[in-house]
Amino acid sequence: MTLEALLAYAHLSAILSMVVFISSEAALCRAEWINARIVERLGRVDLIYGVSAVAVLLTGLARTWWGVKGTAWYWTNPLLHLKLTAFVAIALLSIKPTLMFIRWRRELAATGKLPADDQVRLARKLVMVQAHIIAVVPLAAVFLARGFGK
Repeated sequence: MTLEALLAYAHLSAILSMVVFISSEAALCRAEWINARIVERLGRVDLIYGVSAVAVLLTGLARTWWGVKGTAWYWTNPLLHLKLTAFVAIALLSIKPTLMFIRWRRELAATGKLPADDQVRLARKLVMVQAHIIAVVPLAAVFLARGFGK
């Protein structure tokens, strides 16, 4: 019972971290606010977001392996597959903004040039799509936890 509680706590902490840092990216990534410090900060925030996403995945897998319900219960439930599909979609959507933030930092360091407004708007749009998909995942999670999908 203690292990289950600790696994749930670790997973929830990772999820909250992921939400905090995608929200931070969305807040910082605005064409009208972009400056050199924000370009640098976006790179760091995106790195922490990525680390927290990996933590979400690893703690979620740990719950399926070592949690009370076990792998047979979790992996045969379509709601888990819905959650994983959404997570993969989020991961794929995060690639482009991450590459943009890296490119912006390199260009800023090399030339002092800030990203164009249209590029900042595109990055923000992709970040916002991720944030909205993240919000759907807990819906599947609460139904999964209550035995739906079996």
